Amino acid sequence: MKKLMAIVIVLLVAVLMTLTKPDEQKHKDAMMSAIKEFVDQEAQDRGFKDNVLTKLGKNVVNAAIKTALNSKLKFNDYLILNTSYVKLDGENQLLSLGAFGHVFTFDKDMLKEKLEEATKTKEVEMLQKEAAKDEAKALKKQLKEERKRQKKLEKEAKKKAKQAAKEAKRKAKEAEKEAKRRAKEAAKAAKEAAKD
Repeated sequence: MKKLMAIVIVLLVAVLMTLTKPDEQKHKDAMMSAIKEFVDQEAQDRGFKDNVLTKLGKNVVNAAIKTALNSKLKFNDYLILNTSYVKLDGENQLLSLGAFGHVFTFDKDMLKEKLEEATKTKEVEMLQKEAAKDEAKALKKQLKEERKRQKKLEKEAKKKAKQAAKEAKRKAKEAEKEAKRRAKEAAKAAKEAAKD
């Protein structure tokens, strides 16, 4: 009876753990919360006053880290719990464990060290992205100007074609009038010749 009761309790706990394990977003939120604490602590340790520029700097750092986290954070879902990790230096570094609706984060010193590395890498990536963005903007502007020039040329060509068609129509009308006038004169001359 005790064994059966123990098995039932273990099964109930396993079912409870399965139903209450947090999702991937909760892991990301927990990591961002830990990162925010780290960034706030770093700013305080370095003597930055809590002003608009400091907040703006923190927001930029948090945004950069969030982007890095979204791309590098891996998620393992086990039956009764789940974990998140990042692959650094060829090794999987466990960052959090999720169970019973909570996410527990690990090793803040490792997190600090790896975040500093990721931030440096992210800065380089951001500079590269900015350069690519500027290049894409310039190319887009160039293409826009080229399309504008092409439209202008097409408009001018249509205008010339329209003018040419109008001129051809006018000449055709003049030629038709001239032909009618000559036909009339010829008919009149024929009539007079027939009288004589």
